[in-house]
Amino acid sequence: MAVLDCREVVELAADHLGGGLDRVERARFETHLERCVGCAAYLDQLETTIRVAGRLAPGGIPDATMGSLVAAFRSWPRGTPPA
Repeated sequence: MAVLDCREVVELAADHLGGGLDRVERARFETHLERCVGCAAYLDQLETTIRVAGRLAPGGIPDATMGSLVAAFRSWPRGTPPA
């Protein structure tokens, strides 16, 4: 079974959280997380973001904060996962 690299884990994170990985891919994903503190932290942050964002009311993010977030997302180089 080939080992996943960090880029592949980031690409598969949404499928993992949504239960969309087959048994083999899920095992590869979880094996990587056991060995990679950075990817485990990334997944934890993603889960927290989903949990918190699910509680936001429409318009619940102030315009200034939303503008800062959008600017931060646009400034990331393409193909580079957030740190």
